[in-house]
Amino acid sequence: MDAQQLKALQTPLKEAYREDAGRALITLRAHGSVDDQSIACKVETGRAIVTAGLHPATGGTGMELCSGDMLLEALVACAGVTLKAVATALEFRLGEARVSAEGDLDFRGTLGVARDAQVGFRTIRLAFKLDTDEPQERIDTLIKLTERYCVVFQTLNLRPELVVSAIR
Repeated sequence: MDAQQLKALQTPLKEAYREDAGRALITLRAHGSVDDQSIACKVETGRAIVTAGLHPATGGTGMELCSGDMLLEALVACAGVTLKAVATALEFRLGEARVSAEGDLDFRGTLGVARDAQVGFRTIRLAFKLDTDEPQERIDTLIKLTERYCVVFQTLNLRPELVVSAIR
């Protein structure tokens, strides 16, 4: 897809959202069910069902997916798609591009071993390896816009309101 094709695809959507902001508000959903045989949750991905379980550092076998890994994978996926869309829109000369994310966890927090240990990631690092001959200024713009428009990155960065409920 080139910049003109992307623009043709997105222009009517942008116009519709400018005319009626309510049309741009979409609710995404994810569903899963707790496994009755093990400490795991079966998550419906839309294409398959994956089983998430305990990380080996918390007593898991490593056979199930770790939700922390899944969070980083979602960040990589979103950042990669956003990078490609921004590069296309900017007509940025981009060969191969690799995206990686890594995060530091202190499992003492998750296991309740130390009250001062944070539950969740302390730090997440997102990195791009780009094959390009573009000047640094254009690379900086590409990364800045990717960061700005990546939904998962911004969700982590801005900390949305979280609402938890239980229904009987």
